[in-house]
Amino acid sequence: MIVGLTGGIATGKSLVSAEFKRLGARVIDADEIAREVVEPGKPAYGEIVAEFGSPVLNPDGTIDRKALAERVFSDKEALAKLNGITHPRIRARIREEIARAGKDELVVIDVPLLLEGPLKDAVDRIIVVYADEEKQLERLAKRNGTSREEALRRLASQMPVTEKLKYADYVIDNNGAIEETLSRARELFGELASALKTGKKGT
Repeated sequence: MIVGLTGGIATGKSLVSAEFKRLGARVIDADEIAREVVEPGKPAYGEIVAEFGSPVLNPDGTIDRKALAERVFSDKEALAKLNGITHPRIRARIREEIARAGKDELVVIDVPLLLEGPLKDAVDRIIVVYADEEKQLERLAKRNGTSREEALRRLASQMPVTEKLKYADYVIDNNGAIEETLSRARELFGELASALKTGKKGT
């Protein structure tokens, strides 16, 4: 069974995916793959440098992800160019990881932009981790030291979480205490594991 896990920035996807992994799911982390595909020597690296130049590089020549984010989240055309470079490679790597999974495994793909691309058609079920916009802004400021203005730009660059809820087979509300979120994740893992055993992949 392939489950897509998505949400918005700072809604708590990483918290939920870590719990699924602890419980035994095979978790494929799109953010982790995104870091891999832009490493020096990889095709995406050269294309990013050619497009955005030295201002998005660290002193050691690696991609400065924060500088790159600041560059693209204030410019829709630049964001589209970056996505055009990275997203096909990220999707290809995710599909490679899916192919490695056993037929009886519960595979969870943690993908922020799952619903914005073709990967949504590769999953059997969709989980959306939800948090109110104010919670997202608060968490972004605490986690990254992001200004409210920058945080709002980042939120505006993605599909609103409220829109993503329309596609959800399951919702994990992460507005409250962490333990409540983890409890819901454990409950949902049990449901998915049971459905996998009985062969009921669809909803």
